[in-house]
Amino acid sequence: QVQLVESGGGLVQPGGSLRVSCAASGFPFSTYAMNWYRQAPGKERELVATITSGGGTTNYADSVKGRFTISRDNLKNTAYLQMYSLKPEDTAVYYCNAYRRWDKSNYWGQGTQVTVSS
Repeated sequence: QVQLVESGGGLVQPGGSLRVSCAASGFPFSTYAMNWYRQAPGKERELVATITSGGGTTNYADSVKGRFTISRDNLKNTAYLQMYSLKPEDTAVYYCNAYRRWDKSNYWGQGTQVTVSS
């Protein structure tokens, strides 16, 4: 059974930091690129960060570049999104996504809420 389980969301003050995690099971994690998306109320889902299957290449949305870091541990089947200098506009539900290009297989987690507010 394929599972992606996000954790680590919560309430943080502006300027604070938070790390969200995505624990994977039921599929060959190390063969999938991992992505973090977010969706704020009333807005479309936005791609925030990506990391290749081996972890060698990362990419970020301009809105988070320099503040967020995506990483993965293929021995623990877990992906991470470390967020620094958080802003109120970072408030959203954060989703992890696993994607494998050659067969277009695609899995989603249930999301974790991140709220940036004083």
